[in-house]
Amino acid sequence: MEFEGVARLDRRTKDLTKRLNAGEIAIIDHRDIDRVSAEALLEAHVPVVINAAPSISGTYPNIGPAILVRGGVTLIDDVGLDIFSAIKEGTTIAIDGNEIYTGGALVARGEILTLEEVDQLMEAARENTGRLLDDFARNTIEYLEDEKDLVTSEMWVPDVKTKMWGCHVLVVVRGHHYKEDLVALLPYISEMKPVLIGVDGGADALLEVKLMPDIIIGDMDSVSDEALLSGAELIVHAYEDGYAPGMERLDELGVGTEAGAITWPLRATSEDLALLLGWELGARIIVAVGTHSNLFEYFDKGRKGMASSFLVRLKVGSKLLDAKGVNQLYRSSVSATQVFPLLLAAAGVIAVLVYISPAARALYELLILRIRFTFGF
Repeated sequence: MEFEGVARLDRRTKDLTKRLNAGEIAIIDHRDIDRVSAEALLEAHVPVVINAAPSISGTYPNIGPAILVRGGVTLIDDVGLDIFSAIKEGTTIAIDGNEIYTGGALVARGEILTLEEVDQLMEAARENTGRLLDDFARNTIEYLEDEKDLVTSEMWVPDVKTKMWGCHVLVVVRGHHYKEDLVALLPYISEMKPVLIGVDGGADALLEVKLMPDIIIGDMDSVSDEALLSGAELIVHAYEDGYAPGMERLDELGVGTEAGAITWPLRATSEDLALLLGWELGARIIVAVGTHSNLFEYFDKGRKGMASSFLVRLKVGSKLLDAKGVNQLYRSSVSATQVFPLLLAAAGVIAVLVYISPAARALYELLILRIRFTFGF
């Protein structure tokens, strides 16, 4: 294969996908490419993805590489980190087979992953799932022992201005099928006017469908400046000791501590915080879009356990509606048998108007005369 294109580089795939254009070459450093990242790369219409790291390390059967290859993307794997120093952003590079050139010089070489090779690597990774599951369960149990109060006690939550008591709350997370599910919920959002909470990149998902987030919660590392400057209340997820790296970015943008941004130190995920906020502030219903709820989704996120989410869902379960896959639940369609009665009813209304209205009857007679004259009847 021979190909030339503009290179875009970033060690964070989710940041790179925001600035990729169709036809450009994506260069990433992503060990075990996850489903969401692969789908974002496909949506960017890139013909080639060059990965400095192993796309399937064998730790667990991650589906991202299979999505890319099945989608027609050429995946050049495990080329090494030197590519980030050898190629500059925006440089035109050439690809010949599994070799990458810039300025006529060979700068990197990897392995082109075929679908057959991806399947073989996935099969080998499945053999490790049992051991990984043991470690996952062990970490989960340890957390459950330490954090039982998360369920059994009332907890401190940040003081926010947005009213939630008795309201519907919609929590949007950048997870599998989050875009499709959010679009499917637009009629619900229009009617019920829920409080909109974006978890990091979930805030940008709201902006993409012309909705303004009321609150943004997260590490603030995968949300755009546009979202952070949208006027939403900002809650920065902090470590248990109170340190919140994300606040430094907010301070630089002028929307940090002095502007009212709040930190929330808790040993949980950012999406857990969003669900807990709705629960503790008296939300009537909490609708979750894109949240991570199964084992392999947590492996994709690099989580060592899912105990915090297990406990949080146990706590808020009576109010939680998970909208995952809602876009596939029902697709609106109108059949001919439904349209015909409507047309018949409309024709009946027109006939009545013609009968009772002299002006309408005169127009009808004029139309008939015009047709007769035109066709010589």
